[in-house]
Amino acid sequence: MEALRDEPLWTPAVHRPRSLNEAWELKRALGADGAYVSGSTLLRTQWEAGTVAMPKALIDLRGISGLSDIDEDGGRLSIGALADLSRCRRNAALGQTAPAVQEAVRCIAAPAVRNLATIGGNIAAGVGDCLPALLVCDAELAVFDGKFQSRRRMEDWLADRWSGTLPPEEILTGLWLAPPAGPSGNRRIEIFRKVGRREAFTPSLVTVAIGGFIGSEGRLSSVKIAAGGGSGRPQRLSRAEALLEGADIVPELLTSVYEAVFSQFETYSDPFVTVEYKKKTAGNLLVAELWKALEGNAGK
Repeated sequence: MEALRDEPLWTPAVHRPRSLNEAWELKRALGADGAYVSGSTLLRTQWEAGTVAMPKALIDLRGISGLSDIDEDGGRLSIGALADLSRCRRNAALGQTAPAVQEAVRCIAAPAVRNLATIGGNIAAGVGDCLPALLVCDAELAVFDGKFQSRRRMEDWLADRWSGTLPPEEILTGLWLAPPAGPSGNRRIEIFRKVGRREAFTPSLVTVAIGGFIGSEGRLSSVKIAAGGGSGRPQRLSRAEALLEGADIVPELLTSVYEAVFSQFETYSDPFVTVEYKKKTAGNLLVAELWKALEGNAGK
C-alpha cells in the first residue's frame, strides 16, 4: 500500500468511446493501463486510499447509448449497467421484481454517492453490497465479449470474477431480473440486511440476503441464502439452504441453520472485527429474519 502512495501522481488520459466495440478495442489496446469507468465512486475511494494504483487511462462508458435504461418486458426487468443507484432505488418495478436488490441499493453509501454510483460498478467490483441480493434473486448479467452480447448467471460470473478468469476486456452491460415462481398460495419472502460500524452511510461489515417461499404451515421452498460484506467474496450458503428446503421453521432447525452459516461462511478479519464476529453476525441476522418470516406467516 505504501508503495502505491509513493508513486508520482498524474492525470490519466480519458477516452470517451461511442460504442461497445470501440470501448472493447480501447481496453484491448491499453491492457492493464486502462480501466472502464462510469460513476467511479468505489475506484476513486481505492485510488485515494492507495489500495489500487490509478490507471494511466480511463475508458468512460457514459457516452454509449442504452447502458442506463431500465425496461420492463413481460414481467422481466432489464437494468443497464450505467443506471445510477438513486434511480434504481426509486424504480417501482425493481421493488416489485426484486425487493432485496432495491433494499440493498437503498443501503449503499450516501445520497450524493448514489447519484453517481452505478449498479454495474457495484457488481463489477466483485464485492458490492447488492451482490448477495442478486445471488438470491437468480439474476442474469449481460456481457459484451467484443463480438456478441450474452447472458450469464450471476453465480457463474461471480465465480469467474473471483478466480481471475474473466477476460479483462469484457464489458458488463446490464442485468436481467424476473419474479420467481413458487407454489400456488405460498408467500414470497425476499430480504436483505446489512451491518456496518454505524447506522447509515457506512461500508458494510456483513450483508445477508434470503429468497424463497413460505407456505401457510410455515414450510419453506425454493430457499436461497447468500452473505458477503466489506471486501469479502459474496457467496451462496448451500448448507443452510439444504437444511431449510422443504422444512418447517422451528427453533431447533434455526439452531442448526445458525451452525451451518457459521461453518460455511468464508470471510476475513479487519482492524475492527474478527472473522468469528462476522460469522456470528451473519448467522444471527439470517436466523432472526427467518423467525420474523414465521411470525409474519402466523398472522396470515
